[in-house]
Amino acid sequence: MKKYIDTGKKDTRSGFGAGLTELGKTNENVVALCADLIGSLKMDDFKKNHPERFFQIGIAEANMIGIAAGMTIGGKIPFTGTFANFSTGRVYDQIRQSVAYSNKNVKICASHAGLTLGEDGATHQILEDIGLMKMLPGMTVINTCDYNQTKAATIAIADFEDPVYLRFGRPKVANFTSENQTFEIGKAIKLQEGTDVTIVATGHLVWEALLAAETLNEQGISAEVINIHTIKPLDSEAIINSVAKTKCVVTAEEHNVLGGLGESIARVLSENQPTPQEFVGTKDTFGESGTPEQLMEKYGLNANAIVKAALKVISRK
Repeated sequence: MKKYIDTGKKDTRSGFGAGLTELGKTNENVVALCADLIGSLKMDDFKKNHPERFFQIGIAEANMIGIAAGMTIGGKIPFTGTFANFSTGRVYDQIRQSVAYSNKNVKICASHAGLTLGEDGATHQILEDIGLMKMLPGMTVINTCDYNQTKAATIAIADFEDPVYLRFGRPKVANFTSENQTFEIGKAIKLQEGTDVTIVATGHLVWEALLAAETLNEQGISAEVINIHTIKPLDSEAIINSVAKTKCVVTAEEHNVLGGLGESIARVLSENQPTPQEFVGTKDTFGESGTPEQLMEKYGLNANAIVKAALKVISRK
């Protein structure tokens, strides 16, 4: 079983900031727009080094999306930045009409997603954003797992010609993927081979899936772990090939099970290879205030929850 090493906990939002800084040096068409959260989105370096390409819009997220859509007409590649809740729920109409319907090359970059926003509570957390974004025709949806992958994804989407929703988070989490990786949009990554159960995870739950696989291995259970960083377009082939071998699957995400990654995978399997499936995610609920660790434990979004789901789905084969 391959062993992944946490090289030092880092927040994925800082990976976004590092990627944006790199783009500022290499792509003069990249512009950045922020809704009064420069520090939270780690956009400081881009603003400092390229003030002529940085636009502070203030607490006016709908206006930010409209401005970004307009900038694409002149060939610019706008990256918008605010919390995931404000990046999607607050401005859904503007995204639908001005970005998705018009197929504008806007990169909607959303930090502080899911429960791990923590103490700010349910009004600032969002557990519906993946569903909102993946239902928009032509919208690519990416949810990265660590600092290195977020940096690589940020750089990669600048060369991608369609609208993108890039989701990342606030807390410091394990940083375990390659520092010099090439990010392939729409291509799943098999982190570990297995024969008894497939665990498909996204975002912060990828590291938890690897920890769960270690626990299962100690119990004599071989778990295959797949990192789905791109939720749309989904790498259906990777999922189908894996469950053809393991005959069951657990999906894990920091998102409502209604409308998230798990439902996308269930659709693929129902159309191609009906398979027992268990869902790790929030169950039709809002979040609440607490530390990220407390909330992930309470809502069942950790390695222990994945292990329990794996044992349950194996019993259903």
